[in-house]
Amino acid sequence: MTKRETSFEALTVESLPGRLGGIEALTARIGNDSAAWKVREVGDGNLNLVFIVEGPNGAVVVKQALPYVRLVGDSWPLPLKRSFFEYHALIRQEARAPGVVPQVLHFDEAQALIVMEFLTPHVILRKALIAGRELPLIARDLGLFMARTLFRGSDLAMPTRERKADLALFADNAELCDITENLVFTDPYFEAAMNRHTSPQLDPLVAELRADRDLKVEAQRMKHLFAANAETLLHGDLHSGSIMVTDAETRVIDPEFAFYGPIAFDVGMLLANYWMSYFSQDGHEADGSRDSMRAYLLGVIAKTWSAFRAEFARLWRTERTGMLYHRSLFEARGDTIGAEQALGAVVQSIWHDMLGFAGIEIHRRILGLAHNADFETIEDEDLRASCEAPALRFGRQITVARRELHSIDEVNALAALIRGEARR
Repeated sequence: MTKRETSFEALTVESLPGRLGGIEALTARIGNDSAAWKVREVGDGNLNLVFIVEGPNGAVVVKQALPYVRLVGDSWPLPLKRSFFEYHALIRQEARAPGVVPQVLHFDEAQALIVMEFLTPHVILRKALIAGRELPLIARDLGLFMARTLFRGSDLAMPTRERKADLALFADNAELCDITENLVFTDPYFEAAMNRHTSPQLDPLVAELRADRDLKVEAQRMKHLFAANAETLLHGDLHSGSIMVTDAETRVIDPEFAFYGPIAFDVGMLLANYWMSYFSQDGHEADGSRDSMRAYLLGVIAKTWSAFRAEFARLWRTERTGMLYHRSLFEARGDTIGAEQALGAVVQSIWHDMLGFAGIEIHRRILGLAHNADFETIEDEDLRASCEAPALRFGRQITVARRELHSIDEVNALAALIRGEARR
């Protein structure tokens, strides 16, 4: 290769066919004549370029990292190597939960790009929820995905040497971890430069939260757990914008924040996005009541947690071959009760930690840099703030009082109570 070919260069709609036209993974999928390809850039996220490339025989997605945060610009540099971590996360997730992530067709580390399966007629889950679609399979599919990837990527299942080598590999994803550690756990709780919120409507509540010592201590405890508890390979950014759906299928995308962290993090982040969707529905009632959608979302939350817990328990009983809670101490001695006691303790710990991560995620999406379209698409700022304020109060409660909350039904009832008080 020439120096020009090995040096990173951002793709454009115009340059992509010429630069990628010789890659067999593309030509085999969409056609040999790159001049006939139709290319469009569809990236609406914070970090990357995303292209849909269509040819006579089909279509693919080309995702390329940029050397900076796209949302902010080149004043915030980021390493291109994040595409390396996304590639390695995708192939591990496919092995651990087959058929849920898009198929990887080609990876070019020097150009920081991944060519992958084009998902159609899938739509982003967040957009579907904003539109009021009640998708029938997301609770089951995502509960299973989380249990399988998180259990099978941990010391509960993996050979010790293999897991430690994987931990070392993903430990280099430090810059994206730094984004999470600061933007999620710290910046929302003080006047960080890139923060924003619906102002002046939320100003008094924001000041109250930033003066709340109990909340800030718990937020830092969750940050400590996130940084120090390398339990399993996480997706790292599992929200409703990282999931694509149809009525018949659920697929998970964009694991570039992948690293080894606490099992509860992915679960809390996903459920937080459902709870935010729940609180946002009052702002999307122009075409009629969203009571059915709110009930649906609370049901999805309960069913997701139930599916996760049941599959995690099944894997505990059938695939617990790692060094933790070794079967020689329990089943090999005929002590299945002890194994079940240990399972209960592990799941209870995940439960409490999940609530803390969920509450923090709600706060950062309303008070920090990167907001959710669930709220942001509510154009009337007074109406938006009236949806965001109860979500913030709910986030505070499940973070600070998480050890006193004992079931998903109890937490959903708390969400309904806080919303009801705000609507009076």
